[in-house]
Amino acid sequence: MNYITTYQPMDISFSHGAGHYLWDSQGKKYFDALCGIAVTSLGHNHPKITQAIQEQASKLLHTSNIFQITAQNELAEKLTALTQMKQVFFGNSGAEANEAAIKLARLYGHSKGIETPSIIVMEKAFHGRTMATLTASAGRKGQAGFEPLVPGFVRAPYNDIEAIDSIASNRDDIVAIMLEPIQGEGGINPPDPDYIPQLRKICDEKGWLLILDEIQTGLGRTGKLYNYMHYDIIPDIVTSAKALGNGVPIGACLMSGPACNLFQPGKHGSTFGGNPLACHTALTVLNVIESENLSENAQIMGDNLRHALIEKLCTMPEVRGIRGQGLMIGIELDRPCRDILPIALEHGILFSVTSESVLRLLPPITLCQEDVDIIAEKICDVITTYYD
Repeated sequence: MNYITTYQPMDISFSHGAGHYLWDSQGKKYFDALCGIAVTSLGHNHPKITQAIQEQASKLLHTSNIFQITAQNELAEKLTALTQMKQVFFGNSGAEANEAAIKLARLYGHSKGIETPSIIVMEKAFHGRTMATLTASAGRKGQAGFEPLVPGFVRAPYNDIEAIDSIASNRDDIVAIMLEPIQGEGGINPPDPDYIPQLRKICDEKGWLLILDEIQTGLGRTGKLYNYMHYDIIPDIVTSAKALGNGVPIGACLMSGPACNLFQPGKHGSTFGGNPLACHTALTVLNVIESENLSENAQIMGDNLRHALIEKLCTMPEVRGIRGQGLMIGIELDRPCRDILPIALEHGILFSVTSESVLRLLPPITLCQEDVDIIAEKICDVITTYYD
């Protein structure tokens, strides 16, 4: 194989997909409860998304950001209107969006006269694999060999306000807090209900930026368009990607309040970011989510799925817990369990294992109750088979 082995792909490839299903090259059908890790949240070959891609591809794929791009302006207007944010920068991925957020925080710190601005980041965090986002992430396994890492990050335990207070009282170089509102790669870890609002309050008091990485939690996945909308707060920076293009690469870094107007001409850029194809597709994605009330649907179907899983698995001592919000669900087992994935393929369902022992379910936000029943039944069968 000539392709570099930074991944460990399973011995399966898919020929096509439709709705909630994928078919492998042998013709076997699988329920996609992973969505390419929260990317194809509207399912595969969604008619409106496919039409949008085809229409735009027949007109124009790329010009350059040295010209006005109509679809980019329309998407920016739509996103800021839906989120109450004020400005947006478009890139091509979640890592790029988070990189932009980190650069904004540093610009903000320097504007306040802080020579070496630092950002509080969390244990078990994941923000990407560029040098800065890798450093902001928590896994030493991923960081090893890439030293020296980027300075300017302070690590704190997630969901621990006292730890943030302690850092605040001992350092004068902090300019921002950056976190996932629900940790994804860290094991599907939701915080206490008052954690995010308390962080907002601390940032207001200290003059820090609150940066929320909504790469995985955004676009309806947790029951609101973005997870912060559950808390009646407005972050200073929100990053978005994955489901924004339903498979077409696009990332967005949204700004409000003191984070606005920090990027001036020449301070940041992206050759492909905000191109006509990606922006037209993303605009269609937003319109579908909004017009079909899919955020609300994700909340309802997610509640139903968690309840069904709890009911079916509650008697199994090997299942340590079932947690999440909306259609972002983790099932923690009592051991490292990557070897469960071939069993899942045998039962015709796709999911991933994160944090070594957590089954991660990120099914389409277009689920109906029949789909919920199918997922719950298949997951129960997979886990039962695994422990037999």
